[in-house]
Amino acid sequence: MDAVELADRFGLGRAIRLSDGPVARGRQGSVWQLETADGRWAVKVPFHQTTEDSVRAATSFQEAACAAGVPAPLVRRTTDGLIFALIGGRQVRVYSWADLLPPTTGLDPEQVGSAVARIHSVRLPGGVPDAWYTEPVGAAGWDPLISRLYAAGAPFAGRLADLRDELVALESWLEPAASLQTCHRDLWADNVLPTAQGGICVIDWENSGAMDPSQELGCVVFEFGRSDPGRARALTAAYADAGGPGTLTRAGQFSMLIAQLGHIVELAANDWLEPNERTPTQTAAEAWIRESLDEPHTREVLNALLKACA
Repeated sequence: MDAVELADRFGLGRAIRLSDGPVARGRQGSVWQLETADGRWAVKVPFHQTTEDSVRAATSFQEAACAAGVPAPLVRRTTDGLIFALIGGRQVRVYSWADLLPPTTGLDPEQVGSAVARIHSVRLPGGVPDAWYTEPVGAAGWDPLISRLYAAGAPFAGRLADLRDELVALESWLEPAASLQTCHRDLWADNVLPTAQGGICVIDWENSGAMDPSQELGCVVFEFGRSDPGRARALTAAYADAGGPGTLTRAGQFSMLIAQLGHIVELAANDWLEPNERTPTQTAAEAWIRESLDEPHTREVLNALLKACA
């Protein structure tokens, strides 16, 4: 990529330096840093090209969330008002830069609860939820997958097999979303990050879309509360105090958590079987799946969180 062309296309001021390569990598793309006379910028290069139409709603949601006070990178559009530009044959998009620290589930729960409430205060219609967030993997999906992992010698196959009955039992809790609006839908610790300045920053809004805010709250309470009822209560209290519309009062409100983590485990296992650009090595895939195996979202854990929050 040419730094001057990049800065000109997005109106970022005089180009000073573009990093020699990616400074960060996610599941959907890599991030480069561009320095210009106007500041520093995050240049995201998706692994697979997409269209303006496919990201328009999610981008508008991020822009509305920033306007509502959510701590998130500002979207920088091209001088023509577009989201993407082709620079050196690569599709890129640009955000304001944030000095982010490594992910942790130990973030200040009050900061997290307040930020999620601000996200949910942006009431945009969401359409129809994707099956990723609503549908089970099911016994018919888990059993052949575990068999393939055993046959391929996956070191975590036995642990996943031990968890199989719990995963299937959790899927019996699934219920349809009761109230739909646009949500972030990816509020895991990888995307809600501490900053060098002491706050938090919510990144990676590309998966935004229709979901129930109560079900997204269930994901956040598990991720940042885990087995600590005090953290769960502090998070939901801050969420309510900041005007968040969601509640966590019944097991079915963990539906998004159960469906999404089930599909993440399934995806990570398949990536171990067939490494790809998203997860290029078996080591990376194993680390991804062990996140769920090391701290599983069991019925006991979720019931304890539900009791704490209720």
